[in-house]
Amino acid sequence: MIQLAFYAFAGLSLMGALAVLFTRNVLYAAFFLLLTLLGVAGLFVLASADFLAIAQIMIYVGGVLVLVIFGVMLTHKPEPPGDSNSQQPNRIVSQNRSGNGSGWILAVFVTGSLFAALFTLLARANFVLLTQPVGWQSTVNTIGKQLMTEYVVPFELAGILLLAALVGATYLASPLAKSSRNATR
Repeated sequence: MIQLAFYAFAGLSLMGALAVLFTRNVLYAAFFLLLTLLGVAGLFVLASADFLAIAQIMIYVGGVLVLVIFGVMLTHKPEPPGDSNSQQPNRIVSQNRSGNGSGWILAVFVTGSLFAALFTLLARANFVLLTQPVGWQSTVNTIGKQLMTEYVVPFELAGILLLAALVGATYLASPLAKSSRNATR
């Protein structure tokens, strides 16, 4: 039963990722990305990483993906009425600028090299956790204890850094900062 769930979540992730890759509509790509992220969250649950699964859903699906969808919906401009083939010469020019296809050869070479390196790394690795039975206990308690005891200083420093970035972004977006930058020019 667990293997069936694994194959279902892996298939959902792969099909969603392929649909994101091959669709031309950005809004549809965002919705297919939702399927991919939910499939990955399911795989995290099957790997007994419940904290990562909840973080995946809350941060990526609940935050980033919703932001992308709102951005696409707010900035989407309909195509002007007219000849739909008016952009065809631009496509031909952009294809001729790429050269004789050497970009594809380079991309395939880099991708193949990365795949070979990662495959040999994974084949030679000694995964100790694979020999142990899967424990179905929550990891949230362990992560919480470690964040509040062992890793409290890096946790607080990350919080301070994020607060400083938020204050800086607010200052840069404020009208006062824009008027002072225009006055110095």
